[in-house]
Amino acid sequence: MPEQIQSIISNLRGFGVKRLAMLAGIAVLVMGVIGIASVYLNRPAYDTLYVGLDRADVNQIGLVLGEAGIGFDVGADGTSVLVPVGTTAQARMLLAEKGLPTSANAGYELFDNVGSLGLTSFMQQITRVRALEGEIARTIQSISGIKAARVHIVMSERANFRRDEQQPSASVVIRYAGIDAEKSAMSIRHLVAAAVPGLSADKVTVLDSSGNLLAAGDDPSNTSAARTLGVEQTVEAQIGDNIRRALTAYLGPDNFRASVKAEVNTDTRQTEETIFDPNSRVERSVQSVRANENNNQKQASTPASVEQNLPETQATATDGPQSSSQNDRREEITNYEINSKKIATVSNGYTVTKMSIAVVVNQQRLTTILGKDATPEQIAKRVAEIQKMVTSATGLDEKRGDIIDVSAVEFIDGLDGEAIPQAGMLDSIGQHAGTMINAGAFIVVVFLVAFFGLRPMAAALTAKATPALAGPSFDDVQRSLPTPEAMAATDNAAVGALPGTRPGPTPLDDLRQKIRPAPQDRLARMVDLNEERTAQILRKWASQEVAV
Repeated sequence: MPEQIQSIISNLRGFGVKRLAMLAGIAVLVMGVIGIASVYLNRPAYDTLYVGLDRADVNQIGLVLGEAGIGFDVGADGTSVLVPVGTTAQARMLLAEKGLPTSANAGYELFDNVGSLGLTSFMQQITRVRALEGEIARTIQSISGIKAARVHIVMSERANFRRDEQQPSASVVIRYAGIDAEKSAMSIRHLVAAAVPGLSADKVTVLDSSGNLLAAGDDPSNTSAARTLGVEQTVEAQIGDNIRRALTAYLGPDNFRASVKAEVNTDTRQTEETIFDPNSRVERSVQSVRANENNNQKQASTPASVEQNLPETQATATDGPQSSSQNDRREEITNYEINSKKIATVSNGYTVTKMSIAVVVNQQRLTTILGKDATPEQIAKRVAEIQKMVTSATGLDEKRGDIIDVSAVEFIDGLDGEAIPQAGMLDSIGQHAGTMINAGAFIVVVFLVAFFGLRPMAAALTAKATPALAGPSFDDVQRSLPTPEAMAATDNAAVGALPGTRPGPTPLDDLRQKIRPAPQDRLARMVDLNEERTAQILRKWASQEVAV
């Protein structure tokens, strides 16, 4: 291990100061990129604290949160403040103590800054409407999924020259995410209608931030068709539950299926009834009348004679016919009070007019209950018992025209229509998409930095270290050079050869020449390695030759 460290140190020294500085700069850059990427990609998730703020409110909120040690971030638009997830409630409580923000949907705190001196009734009414709008908008924003809300209210006003009173109305604009907008719009309509005096839900219009109309006019859920459909679904669900409770303990939850279709009548009925009881008479008043009448009539008549025609002669009247009568009358009237009862009945419920029930039973389950040797007659008898049980559990009435059908069939394995839906792989991936993207991006950054930074640096170290570790040393080169004695022996061998012949190169000499460099090349390498030592060796050889 120490030898390897020394070889690495010697290789690094061979690079030179300039190359070492470049390698150090590359290493610092790589580590910096990895550190910045890890901090940026693994920063905590933020949740929206407030939106639609003024610049002054954003600055003040930043100062308060910074003093409290709560991390925050400002949105790209500069009008929203974000805090780490889990600190939203703490941050809002802290800002509420400081009276912040002051520009986000001002509510009844508007009256805190309103002076009573010189304030007209019109200004008071406008301030009241503004405060009511701000409070309703705050309540709407507290609903899950509603990011922002704006409310406009037109209060009722009765003019002097107007016959009818103007009805109040309202309009709401919301910005939402991840919710059913239409259902939330219906809830918002009823919320606003309940908060404003005299306002009905059909006078509230709800739009989204894109300008799409979510709810307006009459409530479709209050129509007769929607009410009838809702009642039918409720009745069918209740009857289906009764069938399941009756058959589950006997057949098991997966061995039967039931389908119910109910027809209901939801018409509103009003009945008025008056009942008289003649046996319960009571004297209310008695009237008695008594009358006595006496009548006498006497009639005088003048006789017809000559004296009536003589002038200045007065005829003497004589007594005529006379009559007298007497009448006594007595009358008594008794008034009786007869006991009566008035009954007025208003029915807003429903009545089931017809019902159809279909039940299918797993034939394999019946075979298991009855045994493997069960005959079709036994199975049909058991199906009839099940039909009787379902009839009792659902309150079936054949006189009303209800229909029931129970059949035994073979079920397909692996199919369960009543299975509870579970979250799939796509839902799980969607929930952790942000974390997965951050982790993938960090891995890619580390890979790119290692591939384009560390790999070239490692290759450079390897390329520089290989010649230094594998190359021959100065002593090896010196030993490979021929000595003066070897050179003299070679010359004597050449002189002692046969006369007239010249020794030529053998195949072994060619192979040695190819494998081993020539002495001139080895001497040049020695000079490159150490000039002073090479010069001393050459001087030594020269002195030995002179002595010989």
